[in-house]
Amino acid sequence: MLTLAWPLVRSAAIIAPMPQPPRCPPLPAALDYRGLLAKMATLMPRTLHTFRTILAASATISALLPSLARGEDALSPAAQRGLVFVRTHCAHCHSIDKVSPSPLVTALPLRTLHERYPVENLEEPLAEGIITGHPSMPEFRLDPGQVADVIAYLKSLER
Repeated sequence: MLTLAWPLVRSAAIIAPMPQPPRCPPLPAALDYRGLLAKMATLMPRTLHTFRTILAASATISALLPSLARGEDALSPAAQRGLVFVRTHCAHCHSIDKVSPSPLVTALPLRTLHERYPVENLEEPLAEGIITGHPSMPEFRLDPGQVADVIAYLKSLER
């Protein structure tokens, strides 16, 4: 029987090499996290700038949405029908909103009519047919319902 002393066993354990785990093949470039981290580090400033730009734009848009929503959505049903009529028959020459210029320079923007005439006084000319106006303005007559709708829309432009 062979008896080994304690120091001999301990020294044998220290001297014996530890088995190495098997080597894994290198990762493909798409899965190499070190390359991904390096790429992210170079893209981070641009990404942050883009994110901040998008955040600022979305804040601006969300601040404007309530005022934009008040445009056509806040109109009464009569004013909405008047807008449809005006958009169909007048928008070729006149500006029909609160900001844009008229497509035909000699045609007044409808938003300024209340500065020249009381809008209620336009009921009769609209019903009987407007003959004056810009040179290319067609003569037309509106039925009483259409007159009320157009007047309601013109009043909404005063606000």
